Amino acid sequence: MPDFTRDAESSRAAKVALRTCLLAARKCLTPGALAEAAEAVQSTLNTRVRLQSPKVIAAYVPLGAEPGGRNLPEALRRAAPASALLLPVLLPDGDLDWSRYDGPESLRPGPRALLEPAGPRLGTSAIAEADLVVVPALAVDRRGVRMGRGGGSYDRALQRVSPAAFTVALLHDGELLDEVPAEPHDQRVRAAITPTEGLSAAPDWTK
Repeated sequence: MPDFTRDAESSRAAKVALRTCLLAARKCLTPGALAEAAEAVQSTLNTRVRLQSPKVIAAYVPLGAEPGGRNLPEALRRAAPASALLLPVLLPDGDLDWSRYDGPESLRPGPRALLEPAGPRLGTSAIAEADLVVVPALAVDRRGVRMGRGGGSYDRALQRVSPAAFTVALLHDGELLDEVPAEPHDQRVRAAITPTEGLSAAPDWTK
């Protein structure tokens, strides 16, 4: 019989090693390179937004070397002024609540150096109303397997996303891989955006 415990431990170890490598690579990116990457990623994402015309977008505020740039919510609001834009609020148990973004002045410091909307909380299930879901990731593979920072917040959130929603992860070049180590709880995305390749998706990718 297969040794599922050993397989799970091997997958976790491989994810830790890959995560460490990718975080180290991000630390080497210069401010200029980050700005250029953010502009390219936003341009591709905005094109998708205009084509899709989503009623509700769920996104986040990138921090540090995360792809997309800190002004990502403003870029999305300009691209889809008629859309409701929801941003996450990190709960004590690591799950994500959601609140509407109403401009930079609506953001406040949150846990783990995050920036969060200060408006009324809409509940963890609010993400189910989103037509377009933009998520952070350290890597995504060609099957849509997503690897985050290991906290599990977005794996829980993505379980609540509508099957009809378009889920897309923002990456740097070199982070869209042939294969990412996966565990049973890992949630997939439909697409990924990198500065050079733009939007990459496959018909068999699931949410």
